[in-house]
Amino acid sequence: MIEISTTVDSLEQARQLVELDIDVICFGEEEFGLRLPHYFTREEMTELVQLAHSKGKKARVAVSAIMHPDKMERIPEYLGFLESIGVDDIIVGDPGVIYVLRRDGYKLPYVYNAETMVTSSRQVNFWAKRGATGAILAREIPFEELQQIAKDTQVFTEVLVYGATCIHHSKRPLITNYFNFTKQQDNVSKEDGLFISEPKDEETHYSIFEDKHGTHIYATNDVDLMFELKELYDAGLRHWKLDGMYTPGEDFVSIVSSFIIAKKALVEDTWTQDLAKSLQKTIMEHHPKGRSLDTGFYYLDPEEIK
Repeated sequence: MIEISTTVDSLEQARQLVELDIDVICFGEEEFGLRLPHYFTREEMTELVQLAHSKGKKARVAVSAIMHPDKMERIPEYLGFLESIGVDDIIVGDPGVIYVLRRDGYKLPYVYNAETMVTSSRQVNFWAKRGATGAILAREIPFEELQQIAKDTQVFTEVLVYGATCIHHSKRPLITNYFNFTKQQDNVSKEDGLFISEPKDEETHYSIFEDKHGTHIYATNDVDLMFELKELYDAGLRHWKLDGMYTPGEDFVSIVSSFIIAKKALVEDTWTQDLAKSLQKTIMEHHPKGRSLDTGFYYLDPEEIK
């Protein structure tokens, strides 16, 4: 079994995705979701849940924002709303939200995701004992460690196989502060396509944007593990995440379709390198032209990561 979960950037894209052999659509609203391709209204979220269920898919909602006291005061009402519309599970990283889930008895299974901190089987199992049904692994883990985690965890672990990686987050509006200091006026959203680079390496182009959660900086290269899927599959890492943060609309649907073909080939034992090359060509055709791809931390020596 291979489970594929995908982000969603519009109702129209969701309608296309649920027609494919995916398993989970992931989405959320702006107040309590973090770093999603699009933030939906509650009416739209209700429609997305109904759409997913009508096609036999799961609806997973990101409740992944940094929960300061003002948000925690409002979280019970939001969890009640999610329960009322039939959400299958939620993504949570804040222990306070997990406490409220257990204290108030919400019927909302949760997948643990603390971003860069989910790096060991001990941590995953710690939260599994406290109700987590799965965990989303950090994007900075080499394969050598991924396969060991897969052997030792008590619940499923999800791995990013396509998408962008956030490398820095600040609650402060850093871009706005910069523009104010330099007496410039400019827009600061993701759609404005802003980049920063390291002074000693002009080739770097870290995407940077602001939203109500603060400032987000993304790695120069997006992750693409098409050629590594067989190795992940054989290691038991069979929950795959595709993140369309910077790949909108039908281009993302086409890339998801490539991974679905790969999924079918692996399950049916018809996987070949030639097929992987063909699918990789499709990914390259639909990946945003201003963004590059690599395998992230996959091939790094764990001893080199400090």
